Amino acid sequence: MDWRSEIERRVGGEHQRDAPLAPRTAVRIGGPADLLSKPADPDALVELLRAARELAVPLTILGGGANTLVADAGVRGLVLRLPQDLALESDAGETLVLCAGAPNTRLWIRAHALGLVGMEFIAGIPGTLGGATAMNAGTRIGEMKDVVRRVELATADGAGFVDAAALRFGYRSATLPAGGVITRIELALQRGDVAGSERVMQADKEKRRATQPYDKPTFGSTFTNPPGDFAGRLIEAAGLKGHRIGGAVWSPVHANFVSNLGGATARDVLALMNLARARVRERFGIVLETEVRLAGAFGPGELGELAAHAT
Repeated sequence: MDWRSEIERRVGGEHQRDAPLAPRTAVRIGGPADLLSKPADPDALVELLRAARELAVPLTILGGGANTLVADAGVRGLVLRLPQDLALESDAGETLVLCAGAPNTRLWIRAHALGLVGMEFIAGIPGTLGGATAMNAGTRIGEMKDVVRRVELATADGAGFVDAAALRFGYRSATLPAGGVITRIELALQRGDVAGSERVMQADKEKRRATQPYDKPTFGSTFTNPPGDFAGRLIEAAGLKGHRIGGAVWSPVHANFVSNLGGATARDVLALMNLARARVRERFGIVLETEVRLAGAFGPGELGELAAHAT
């Protein structure tokens, strides 16, 4: 029995062999997963992680695919995608417990229904709450570390809550234990002016629509902003705004966004990223760090300087 058959036998839930991943990412690029699994419940998730460990199968976690570039050759091994409602959600006072696989919109919808505010930054950020927590997603008005109190982590040995401090939140980053998967997030908000909160969110979304490209598939910001500067400004100053390779382009709207013009490949995107990284380093002495996550079977020639960022 091969490893895929063994996982299908042991783990309750949905399993799809050779599953296309491009439609499951915001940028609509990438090849298939050997096996895409969506466990039925928390116990099934733990069993899935245990099976992957015992069978020595590589594991990749795919959230909403908002900030992920999948290799053209796809992803070898197991790709995990959490259901939106894997476990029980709850609220008590000013605290919400939400599932990691839920879309980010659930946070503000549930919060406002309960008269809670403080999560305005999440407006307009695509993806899932688990992904947003794992990368400490945010904007100029706040980020996940401001509202996360605890997270529930599942491993091959079980599941339990850990304090947010254990994640060591940084700029667009968090540290998870090896093999750990976020299953639920406990968020601390506060009671306040819901109408005012909605106005702040609407203003933030309008600012995003005016300054970021939404007419073509994109995974959002490609590089993190270096201290005291902006990656988009540097890429534009390096003469690459609007620069196209194959079906991918540095957006003429915002130079830190790669747009898929149709038929773009991961190789096209990586060529743009490597070009921008090299040119910005040569002209300004600044090394741009990736915000987008690279997942899958990339060839050494494709990755270039970005090899350290692949999973």
